[in-house]
Amino acid sequence: MQNSFIYILTNKYRTTFYIGVTTNLSKRLYEHYDEVASKFTKKYQIKDLIYFEEFTDIEQAIKREKQLKNWHKEWKLNLIRKLNPNLETLNY
Repeated sequence: MQNSFIYILTNKYRTTFYIGVTTNLSKRLYEHYDEVASKFTKKYQIKDLIYFEEFTDIEQAIKREKQLKNWHKEWKLNLIRKLNPNLETLNY
């Protein structure tokens, strides 16, 4: 079974966030960087990976993505800061 990921991207000012799900994180990050993945991420220049979680089941990843999308921005920031306190761009 192929692993899947939820991920959170942001812009250079750390003001706008994007949550997505994929089975190939490296490829998806490249698509965001190349501005072909999403009109939203292209419009707001959202390219910096600041958080991700890995799952063994795509259904779990989709469920988690939906959960996080319903969270308040402050809750998302608290989650991110547990693993990435300075909201630094992660390498994957």
